[in-house]
This record gives sequence, C-alpha cells and structure tokens, in this order.
Amino acid sequence: MSQIGVQQASRWDALSALADLTKSYSEFEYNALKEIIAQRAPISRNSSAAEANDQENRITEALTHIMAVAEQYPALKSSEMYAKTMDSVNTYENQVRMSRMVYNDTVTRYNNVIRQIPSNIVASILGYQVKEYLNENVGKSEMPNMKL
Repeated sequence: MSQIGVQQASRWDALSALADLTKSYSEFEYNALKEIIAQRAPISRNSSAAEANDQENRITEALTHIMAVAEQYPALKSSEMYAKTMDSVNTYENQVRMSRMVYNDTVTRYNNVIRQIPSNIVASILGYQVKEYLNENVGKSEMPNMKL
C-alpha cells in the first residue's frame, strides 16, 4: 500500500504541475483544479483499500478536468511542458496499475491463508481479518488516449 501511495503522490505532483500550466490560460480553471488537488490525502501502509480507491477517483476527476481544459486551449495542449507532464502522468498511472495488481495478488494469498484450517484458528485468535481488494474504476478503462 505504501508503494501505491508513493506513486499516487507522484501523480498528484504531476497534476499540480499541469494545473500550474493552466494558470496562464484561465484563472478560473486553475482555481477549480487546485480545489480538486486540495482534496489529496496521503496513502500509507496503514491505509485501507477504500482510501486508495477514493484517491484514484479524485486523481481521475482532476485528470479529466485537465484534459477538458487542454481541449479548450489548443496552445496549452501543444505546449512541450504539457506533453512531458502528461507523459509522466501516464508513466505513474502504469506504475500504480502494476502495484495494484501486486497488492491484490498479495491480498488473495493472505485471505486464502487466514481462511484455511488450521491457520484460520490462529488468525482468529490473533485478530487477523480478511483484507479488501483495490477495485478498478470502471470509468478508468474507458479513459481517452492522452497522447498528443
């Protein structure tokens, strides 16, 4: 979960840079993006899957908003800095996706162990509980291509 948190933080930083790029085009859009980014919450090893999913949804919301702004301002979309920052967002997105897969695989193995006899008895006594999976955002699979 910590690894996912670090990668999400990197994506938030990249989105903040994109928001700063929009400032010279539209103060209103810049303020709207900053409000979304202000909802950022750190993900740590003690965070729940629901918290990580919530942050993913907020990142998707900010990214969708940034892409809409870029469509309104072709000069922004054609900016080299915009293109480089979007490439880094895509890179971080892929890293998060891989970390989510590793996390869910680990949760599957953990949940299987604490459900099997005799380890379920020990898990029950020690208070181990079934962990939640990180869910894939349905709308995310339909996210438009961000390559320029």
